[in-house]
Formats: sequence, structure tokens, C-alpha cells
Amino acid sequence: MTTVHEARTALGKRLRKLRQAAALSGRQLAESLSWPASKISKLENGRQTPTDDDVRGWTRATNSASETEALLASLHTLELQHTEWQRQIRTGLRQHQAEIAELNAKTRLFRAFESTFIPGLLQTAEYARARFAQSIHVFNVPNDVDEAVNARVRRQEILYRSDKQFHFVLTEAALRYRLCAPDVMLGQFDRLVSVSALPNVRLGIIGFETPYVVAPAHGFWLLDDDRVMVETFSAELNLAQPQEIALYRMIFDQLAGVASYGRAARAIITRAVDDLATEVSNESGSF
Repeated sequence: MTTVHEARTALGKRLRKLRQAAALSGRQLAESLSWPASKISKLENGRQTPTDDDVRGWTRATNSASETEALLASLHTLELQHTEWQRQIRTGLRQHQAEIAELNAKTRLFRAFESTFIPGLLQTAEYARARFAQSIHVFNVPNDVDEAVNARVRRQEILYRSDKQFHFVLTEAALRYRLCAPDVMLGQFDRLVSVSALPNVRLGIIGFETPYVVAPAHGFWLLDDDRVMVETFSAELNLAQPQEIALYRMIFDQLAGVASYGRAARAIITRAVDDLATEVSNESGSF
């Protein structure tokens, strides 16, 4: 399976061939570009991603300007695969919500698996606010939480479009992690129940007692059969290789196959509601 690292390494090999074809040593190329010699090695061995200016400078110094556009296309594909959160949300959170909305508008079939938190399209405004506040804290970016929450809520209008189909699979753990205040989570439970009644939405929940065929290693979104989106702590990965999409489609089908739906899913939600409500009541009674 092609990975971001392998794509970066392949790009580095292409740069090395251009340098060798120009009969330049790494040091000679670095000197011509006023770069430290170590940068040449990092770029050629895939330990650093070049910028557009790096690529243009490289092809200019190696007399290979005809290769510039092809190299830039490969670089931009790589950037699409791996976009660091710090770069993506450096101007705030609202803009990223707008970009996702544009992608959602083009998608007909949404398949999402989440093991840790409620998917954005299903979040209440209060739950979304808690999630965005965490991003502000972690990445120290401009605080535009109000605008980001409004943008996420507007995105959810897509759930009511008959030409879109949604299949969500959550673990029971996602219902129980304390990622927000208890009253916010109780409101979120109501939201899950109401959305699950929509005719174009399937909501599956994998209970704690359910044996897994595939471990719930991380959440992901499968958009049509065109793209897989995976969020890590540092970046958003966009995977588009056919073999990657096929793998995630198979994994989603395995996870969806052991999930509970309908009345059984609502029973798992009700169990989480009852446990949280009892816990809140006991905490209140201790004062």
C-alpha cells in the first residue's frame, strides 16, 4: 500500500536523478541554491517535503525546467495526502469547515467509523464547541469557535438531502468518553436517536460485549469510492490509491457487520444515558 512516506521518497528519488543527470554533487547543488548541504540529502531521501520554490529552484539549477510542472503535480498530490493541522487551521477553524462542506457537496455516499468521538455531521452545537475548544488549546490557533460551530451546524443540513446516503458506525466507547460536560453529552444522545430515524441515515453502534473481527484502531471517513480521510493528532490524511480505498471499504464492511442497528442500537444509547444520568445524580447528591 502506498504511504505518504513512500510518496515523499519517490519524489526524492526523482529529484536525485535530475541532480545526477546534471553531473552535480549534493554539495555543488546546495551551494548553487544557497542551501545547507543537509537539505539536499533530506529532500532526496524523503525526510523532508520540498516547497514549490524548492522544486523550481532544483529544476532551474539542474537545467531540467521541463520537469517542473510534473514534479509540482506530484508534490501537490502528496500535500493533499498529508496536511498538517497546524498549517490547515493556522487562520482559524471556520475555514476548514467551509472546505469540508465543499467536499461534502460533491459526495453521495458517506461511510464513517469513529471509535472515540461523535462524527461532526451528528454533533450538537454544544458538543462541537467542546471539540473545537480542544483544537484551540492543542494548536494555539485563532479562537473562532463560534464561527466554526455555526459552519459545522450548517454543514449538517446535508443530512436532510434525499440524494445523499449516510452510514455511521460508532463504538460504545465513543458514547462514554468524557469529552464534554455531562449535560452536553446527554443532549448529544438525544441528537443521535433523532438522526438515526432519518430515512437516508444508518446508525450502527458496536457494544462493549461485541467480538471484533477487525480492531477499531482509528476512525476514518470513506467518501463515495474516491477518498478515505483519516485524522491523526498532527495531520489529516487523504488516501486515494485504489488499493487503499478497497482496504478501508473492506474494514468498514467488517465493522458495520458486527454493529447493532435500530432498536438494538437505541438500547445501547439508552444504557449510556441511564449510566451517565445516574452518575450525575450521585455526584449531585454527594454535596
